Amino acid sequence: MSTYLQFVVLGFGLGAVYIGLANGLLLVYRSTGIINFAQGAMAMWGAYVFAQLRRDGTLVLPVGSFAFESRPSVPVALSIGMLTAGLLGVVTHYLVFRPIRRAPALAQVVVSVALMLTIQALVVLRFGPNSIPIESVVPAGTLQLLGTSVSSAEIFMAAIMLVLSALIWGYFRFTRLGAATRAAAENERGATLMGFSADRLAAVAMVMATVVSTAGVVLGAGLTGLSPLNYSLLVVPALAVLLVARMTSVATIVVAALALGSFQSVLNLLTGESWWPVWAQSGVDQVAPFLVIIVILFVFGGRLPSRGSLQTVKLPDVQIPRFRPVPAALLVAGTAAALVLTSGTYRFGVTYSIILMLLALSYVVITGYLGQISLAQAAFAGAAGFTLSKVTTEWSMPFPLSLLFCALVAALLGMVVALPAFRIRGAQLAIVTIAAALAIERFVFDNYSLTPPSGNPIASPSLFGLNLGVREGSDIARLAFSLTVLAVAAIVVWAFVRLASGDTGRTFLAVRANERAAAAAGIDVRRTKLIGFGVSAFIAGVAGCLIGYSAGQLSAESFTVFVGLQVLAVAYLGGITSFTGAAIAGVIGPLGIVYIVLHNAFDLGDYYPLISGLALILTAIVNPVGIAGEAGRLADSIRARRAASVSRGPVSDEPPSTVNDTTRKAAVTDAR
Repeated sequence: MSTYLQFVVLGFGLGAVYIGLANGLLLVYRSTGIINFAQGAMAMWGAYVFAQLRRDGTLVLPVGSFAFESRPSVPVALSIGMLTAGLLGVVTHYLVFRPIRRAPALAQVVVSVALMLTIQALVVLRFGPNSIPIESVVPAGTLQLLGTSVSSAEIFMAAIMLVLSALIWGYFRFTRLGAATRAAAENERGATLMGFSADRLAAVAMVMATVVSTAGVVLGAGLTGLSPLNYSLLVVPALAVLLVARMTSVATIVVAALALGSFQSVLNLLTGESWWPVWAQSGVDQVAPFLVIIVILFVFGGRLPSRGSLQTVKLPDVQIPRFRPVPAALLVAGTAAALVLTSGTYRFGVTYSIILMLLALSYVVITGYLGQISLAQAAFAGAAGFTLSKVTTEWSMPFPLSLLFCALVAALLGMVVALPAFRIRGAQLAIVTIAAALAIERFVFDNYSLTPPSGNPIASPSLFGLNLGVREGSDIARLAFSLTVLAVAAIVVWAFVRLASGDTGRTFLAVRANERAAAAAGIDVRRTKLIGFGVSAFIAGVAGCLIGYSAGQLSAESFTVFVGLQVLAVAYLGGITSFTGAAIAGVIGPLGIVYIVLHNAFDLGDYYPLISGLALILTAIVNPVGIAGEAGRLADSIRARRAASVSRGPVSDEPPSTVNDTTRKAAVTDAR
């Protein structure tokens, strides 16, 4: 029992980090109504500033740096780190979160994800991609607890975060600004009529959130070091803690965070036991937050508190696709010509753009048409890719049967993940899907008993004796493979157009517009969601198989959570509601043709994540319909003006092919 007690106390260190992040999430949510997926990344910046000051006395700024003559002391360096964290909170509030406070949940989730990717990319550029050590601010040692010698550092960390949590509780309970923040969370209009500025209250809360989260990361990193990837994703278990606290209770956050940290620590101890299953030795600690999130949202999903706001903005309009043979043939012919006329890395870039288009198209189906925010598309693609490795090398399943089978596996997984969508949607569904994606990544993709670290080889595809593999000698992108990818993509896109323009597409739009109205019209909402998740996961699975064929073998890095978030970023940037937007996302996506050109011609490949993150933030705030949507609006406006100049009739500002509020109501009626 002494060993278990020691690991319980060791878990207090991780619990201290969760306390900081969960309190930050609580402050942001109660003041703005936004689930800030970037909370871990924001906290990480101030910790990196502190670490660099203690390493060589350099104050690293987003642009430029300042070198002190000597290394600042720990109190001075910590104060500077906290000051930069507070400034980051002010900047992100006024430039990022304030413009989207009344935006739909999709825009809020996308912007917070984009902010996470942007800050993480900036950290990698300014501090490097590797983990760095950070000086501990708490003394190391041991204490006697129940007759057992336990580490004292984790206890001190938990005590510090307990004090900070008490201060946050006191702010909400006893201060005028805290009471106003709680009032605005219930009724923003009422707080405004009482003379309080909701924006100023949110700015104060954002500063407090960033500072307390940074304190937790500084304490935790003193034990484990700082890593750009790990601390960004610690927001997932922190979200689990926040949900246990019903998004309201600071005291519950403290208890739940320490309990979750200790439970994960004990799980890591148990995985080393001889009786523990070999297949469950990796990533099982990441499954615990996912299960917590699932249970809380299933039990309390309909009763979790929401924030009363003044108004909301409707989702981006949907472009109804129509199959036009001549433009489709020209598009396929033009893409084929691009593949024929290029070679080497540029042909690979065009080929990979086609694959990314399919992955982005899966976001168009599930988010653009069905209105469900899924952050697990890369996990679906990875499930198909790793299944492809097994069926081609162990079962010798031929192409294209192997591709169809693996895509169906992804579709089944997608329908399983869709089950929580029966009770929840919006940002809460985004929490579930990102937690599911992280659990699948850590428990399956990073599990060496299932996916060996040497990689998962995939047999080259062939059809009727014709080799369709991607490589042959020095050719890294054979034309036969590239044309095969184009053919598969053309079939998938044709099927999408038929689905989106038919009865199924109308039921998707009806559910997206209003689930209750759709149910009243006779639409089976649950069945529609299952179909939507299944179709989108199937398309993602096809993309995952093509990624596997293009690489020849797969590793866990091929389908990380961040890969999926980057594709979501470019999908929203291109236009989340149309095939054209997915095509633009493929062109500008990671490892697509634009990335290859930037990397080869201008050596800007390292800046791609930063550029795409900033572009996504601007797009979500200024132009929510994306590049394709804005181009469609301009084209419709030009056509309307030309028609008006001929007929000299009134010009309608409403694009004829756009789903507006009136046609959404008609979609509900037509889908009966």
